[in-house]
Amino acid sequence: MFSTSTLGIAFVVLGFGAMFLMYHLWGYPYDKATRTSAAPRWAMYLHRVLGYLFAITYVLLMIEMVPRLWQYQIEFPARTVVHMVVGFSIGFLLLIKISIIRLFRHFEEWMPFLGTAIMLGTVILLGLSLPFALHEEALAANAPGGSAFSVASQERVARLLPTAGLPAEAKLAELATADSLKAGRTVLTRKCVVCHDLKTILDQPRTPTGWNNVVERMGEKPTLFTAMSERDLWRVTAYLIAITPDLQKSRKQRREDELAQDTAMKEADAEMATLEMADQAGEPPAAPDRTTAPPTATAPPTATAPATTTASAKPAARTVDLAKAKAAYEDTCSQCHELSDVDAAPPMSAAESRAIIKRMIRENEAELTKVEIELCHAYLVAHFVDKKL
Repeated sequence: MFSTSTLGIAFVVLGFGAMFLMYHLWGYPYDKATRTSAAPRWAMYLHRVLGYLFAITYVLLMIEMVPRLWQYQIEFPARTVVHMVVGFSIGFLLLIKISIIRLFRHFEEWMPFLGTAIMLGTVILLGLSLPFALHEEALAANAPGGSAFSVASQERVARLLPTAGLPAEAKLAELATADSLKAGRTVLTRKCVVCHDLKTILDQPRTPTGWNNVVERMGEKPTLFTAMSERDLWRVTAYLIAITPDLQKSRKQRREDELAQDTAMKEADAEMATLEMADQAGEPPAAPDRTTAPPTATAPPTATAPATTTASAKPAARTVDLAKAKAAYEDTCSQCHELSDVDAAPPMSAAESRAIIKRMIRENEAELTKVEIELCHAYLVAHFVDKKL
């Protein structure tokens, strides 16, 4: 069975071949009365064969892709929506082109425009997905030790799996075999893409422990259909370890990273405590820049100020710009996962929004500044809890 990337490449090559041959054929004299062209017969037949092969390849790609649509567990990401629209549009244009050839020859003047539109759609369609499929194949072919399924790769995976934190019942020796790694690749390209595209999965290389944490968290998500088995989760974890280069660091660099992560977590905890107090008080978060000095105690009240001003006034609080909060949320949170993941399991309270941000910092090693933490928290609360956005 051909891989999706192989079919995609064939789809583009056949499309370009058919389109440029069509341009050549339309340069020959054409008798509108008899609806015949002076072009060589062999060229006409070659164009027809390329057209049939293009249509067959399209059907094979749709057989591969369409079943995923009704299995998708979350709202379609924007890239997936464009992919779907362009894919179905190509099929619609192909039906029109075939109908003209077989039934409505008086519309033949439209053929060059239809052929060009189909080719444009083909380039857009494959441009949205093929690079990431090729990226996965390149990672598999150039894995440490050669191919991801080579003996050297199996030995490497067997050495790294004990550090991934898999449960005791997982048979690590079996997971490091070529057959198991191939099964893990099938899980990645057939099942994981039900909720994510390959770009989201492969964008950030992770340590064995990191891959196990991500896969385990994905496996806990509810599903309308058959959930992945534990063996599937273990196999895809092993395969992801196989295609991920070693993230080697010096002892000094590891220590610096650990200190930086510890400092970042302390700063995040402090900012979370500030946000929690603001949430409990029902106030917007205070501005991160607190350089303005409070008024001195010796300043006498003005004659027009009411007597209760000093006792009842609350500290000035900055209203968060929700447009900036939304931009910060979309920019930072989309670096590790699709935003639709949060839509599928949104926070129901301010406390849950803080917990989500802390988990992203601790488990996904998200590097967020205090301002970004505040903005992301403000957006989560406004959009999911208060529903102001």
